[in-house]
Amino acid sequence: MTLKMAVPNKGRLNERSLELLRKSGLEMDVDGDRKLYAAVENKDFEVMFVRAQDIPRFVHSGTVDVGITGLDLVLEADLDVDKVLDLDFGHCRLSVAVPESSGWNTLEDIPEGAKVATSFPNLAWQFFASKDKMVEIVRVSGATEITPHIGVADAIVDLVSSGSTLRTNRMVEIATIMHSQAVMIANPKSIIAKGKEIEDLASSIESVLIAEKKKYLMADILLKDLPEVERLFPGMAGPTVMNIAGRDDMVAIHVVIDKSEVYDAVNTLKSMGAQGILILPIDRLVP
Repeated sequence: MTLKMAVPNKGRLNERSLELLRKSGLEMDVDGDRKLYAAVENKDFEVMFVRAQDIPRFVHSGTVDVGITGLDLVLEADLDVDKVLDLDFGHCRLSVAVPESSGWNTLEDIPEGAKVATSFPNLAWQFFASKDKMVEIVRVSGATEITPHIGVADAIVDLVSSGSTLRTNRMVEIATIMHSQAVMIANPKSIIAKGKEIEDLASSIESVLIAEKKKYLMADILLKDLPEVERLFPGMAGPTVMNIAGRDDMVAIHVVIDKSEVYDAVNTLKSMGAQGILILPIDRLVP
C-alpha cells in the first residue's frame, strides 16, 4: 500500500525535509525547483512537493497520508490532522509587533479597534480574543511589515526568527503568540490504515535527529584507566570494551557521546594517555 507524503516545495523547510528523508535511507530523484512529484527508490513511497501552507489541507483531505510543514500553519488551518513528530528545525515564533514610533510597549497599549495585519488571521483573532482585546484583523498574504508604514494597519502579527526583518522595518515585538517548528503530521484515517508504515517513517526520521546530536568515539586506553573512562563516558549502555592484540596493558573503547562533549572528551582522553582517538559521525541512532 503506497504511502504518500507532502513536503514543502521550496525554501529551508524543503531542503531540510529532503535531507532528513535521505538520511533515513529514502533515496529519490529530485532535480530542479519545479518538480512536483518523486518516487522513492525501491520503496512503495511517493513524495509530493506543494506549498507549505497547503500541506495541512492535503493531509486532512487524504490526498496524502503524511506531511511536513510548520506547526504555525497546522494550527492556523485548524483541521483534523494528528501531529506525529516534532522535527527540531524551522524554529520561529508568531509575534505581535508595532512600529517603533507608536509608543506602544505592551499589548495593553494597543487601542480597541486597532487594525492588525497578518497572514495568520485565525491565530491572531484567537489570541486577541483571549486577551479581551477587540481589534480589526486585516488579512494579507505577504510583506506584512510594511503595512503599518503605508496606513493599512496599526500593528502586525507575523513570524519572527532572528528579528532582523522587524528591525529593518523599524518594528518592535511586544507579545509572543506561539513558538513554532517543523512537524510531521498525518491523516487520522491513514494512521489506522497505514499505521505501521507511518510509524516506521517517523521512527526512521527520529533516529536521524537523535544521531545528529551524537558522535561515535573510539580510543585505545590504558587498562588501569578503564574504570574512570566508564565513569566519564557511560554512553547508552556503557562503553564497548575490546582487547588489543599483543597489549595486555591497553584496551579499545567505543562509545556514543553527545556532540557537545567532543571537545572536552578528546582533551580528557589525551591527558590520560589515550591513543588512536577517533570521532566519527553517526547516520542513524535507534535507542
